[in-house]
Amino acid sequence: MKPPENIGDVIQEVPLRLELETRYLAYALSTIISRSLPDVRDGLKPVHRRILYAMRILRLDATSPHKKSARVVGDVIGKFHPHGDQAAYDAMVRLAQEFAVRYPLVDGQGNFGNIDGDGPAAMRYTEARLTLIAQAMLEDLDRDTVDLVPTYDGSLQEPVVLPARFPNLLANGSTGIAVGMSTAIPPHNVGEIIDACLLLLEDRKVPIASLLEKLPGPDFPTGGVLVSDSKERLLVYQTGRGTLRLRARWNVESLGRGLWNLVVTEIPYQIPKSRLIERIAHLIVERKTPLLSDVRDESDALVRIVLEPRSNRLDPEVIMAYLFRHTELEVRIPINLNVITAATRPELMNLKELLVAWLEHRFEVHTRRARFDLKEIGERLHLLAAYLIAHLNIDEVVAIIKEYDHPAPVLMKRFSLDDIQAEAILNMRLRYLRRLEEINIRKEMADKQAIAAQLQAMLADATLMWSAIRKELIHTRKEFSDPRRTLIADAAPEVSLKPEDLVQKEPVTVILSQQGWVRSIKGHDPESIKKLRFKEEDGLFMVVLAQTNDMISFISAAGKAFAILADRLPSGKGYGEHMGGMFEMEDGDRIVWALAVASEREYFVATKQGQGFRVKGVDLVTSHRRGKQLIVYKEGDTLLHVHLVQGDWVGSIVQSRRLLVCSLEEFPLLGRGKGVRIQKLLRGEHLIDLITFTAEQGLTLDSGRKTRQLMDLTPWTASRASRGAMLPHGFLSGAVFVGTGVSPQEAGKGYTGDLFES
Repeated sequence: MKPPENIGDVIQEVPLRLELETRYLAYALSTIISRSLPDVRDGLKPVHRRILYAMRILRLDATSPHKKSARVVGDVIGKFHPHGDQAAYDAMVRLAQEFAVRYPLVDGQGNFGNIDGDGPAAMRYTEARLTLIAQAMLEDLDRDTVDLVPTYDGSLQEPVVLPARFPNLLANGSTGIAVGMSTAIPPHNVGEIIDACLLLLEDRKVPIASLLEKLPGPDFPTGGVLVSDSKERLLVYQTGRGTLRLRARWNVESLGRGLWNLVVTEIPYQIPKSRLIERIAHLIVERKTPLLSDVRDESDALVRIVLEPRSNRLDPEVIMAYLFRHTELEVRIPINLNVITAATRPELMNLKELLVAWLEHRFEVHTRRARFDLKEIGERLHLLAAYLIAHLNIDEVVAIIKEYDHPAPVLMKRFSLDDIQAEAILNMRLRYLRRLEEINIRKEMADKQAIAAQLQAMLADATLMWSAIRKELIHTRKEFSDPRRTLIADAAPEVSLKPEDLVQKEPVTVILSQQGWVRSIKGHDPESIKKLRFKEEDGLFMVVLAQTNDMISFISAAGKAFAILADRLPSGKGYGEHMGGMFEMEDGDRIVWALAVASEREYFVATKQGQGFRVKGVDLVTSHRRGKQLIVYKEGDTLLHVHLVQGDWVGSIVQSRRLLVCSLEEFPLLGRGKGVRIQKLLRGEHLIDLITFTAEQGLTLDSGRKTRQLMDLTPWTASRASRGAMLPHGFLSGAVFVGTGVSPQEAGKGYTGDLFES
């Protein structure tokens, strides 16, 4: 070809911006449609579709021997998909991995990788063939059910989409990132998908909420527990976008004698097991989780990750809550139902639209297949009519063939045949001229005409076509459905992890002496307390039963609250440590009360002059060494005690042996203060004891000689700040409540004695 004389005549000037936009848009569309997003009809990307089609051409069905993966990859990249061989092999490998796809489309033989994250063997070592599900995807491909287009070099043809009797898009899901958009469709249970489709066939206006009763959520090949509530799942499937929480499945395995381990049996989808175990081991080695002492992988064909707790007194729920928060034992599964529609454009769909698109594709497949079958039946009936004429006029037909060199035109003229029928008669074998064959021809004609009538009726009436699709769905469900693997649970309750929860939980007893020395000993054994030694002129003042992760709150005579974690208290060896050295206390101040505090619980503060108020546990805890002012005393007042609220009624006894019962709601909830009057006191009188209780429990009085339970408290019930009524007969000499730890002998002195605060 002669080049132009003036090269400038063939150069077109265009704006650079416009040219870049045009070319980038073409690239983006190519990436979106031909690479990254699945087709809504068969749920496959082009590379996966071409792999299955190439394996079909190689006749690698489920009953055939396996062939080398390299042979399959070679055909794929050479005939249909001109890309790298490793990319094509990786795509084929994923279709064979049972932990990657819910329903494998390739039956692999050899090392195809594992759930630990190890890669497959090279393609020259592995072999593959199609599964029954893949065959269902390719079924009826040779009956003009889908369009065929030329391959990249025009030498062959390939299907635009597969017939897809199996609902692959939702069953196996798909992920991909294109230019400016992505897709993330999780796998689902095929039985549930078909149940939703059957419901949709019954009522096309069925809401998505009703579909979710049949198809409640994803079903991952690796199982796990989906901890997203129904409202969250409904929003995701209505909008086509969102995230769902997936957790590992675990259980407590008893080892006997009170020992146990945690065993993880299912891990979240697409999380390599080896990486997960490595993360947990890292937390243990770096001492970032004091809850576990070891992690072991005891997996074989099934996942089994053993988590060994540091102590059998730990709460398994707390351990797992920590691991869910800090490891991939819980993940967020993104959902983005972005697909390529039948009109070859990307579109974000909801669940109902995806199901309708697949059903409409099946309707199109059934329609084209019916037309194809009807055409073939017509052609066969056309030939059978010629065969029947030949049988009925066998002698004349034979005579014509024997007499004429070119018998076809003569046969056409004599029996009103066309050239196809005449040629068919001439090609008949002599064995088919027997009498019995005429009977078979008539029977075949009758059968073909009956089938043709059914096909014509289906093509004329969409209701009959949908009925046939419904029967096919039921058959597909029976053939491929299996039990759900992923458990659907409501949203998991959030376990609040406090710093003290991350400390090993063991029982300890906190000992406070009369002179302000504090220490802790392991366990809750009263005999151990009796063996304790104290300094000269010192003795036991108070005992608090707690756990190592409990916060211990100390209340001083000046009304200040100090707090420290029980695990940080000095051990029981020696005399312990003086409170004055642990906290910055004012001169002359001393600790008069101690208790184990739960920050979310409520407590009642009572003073000897009858003042009281409620306080949250969090207000009894402070990180400052100087403490925080909790009680503002009236002149001459001191603390009676602080105790955990255990009911909605308050009972109090004063020195004049009067009992008052009033509602807990009458007392304000304060962070600090002097409170309000509990019971009216005479001059010089003080409060002896106070308790909170429920009406079902009643009150139990102790006089030192006998006890009595009071259930009918009407005589003593009144508003707070009332005088109250005299104690019942037999207790007029004095009494205290059972359950507060106050001794009847010491009550009048206002001294609590040896108190166990549980």
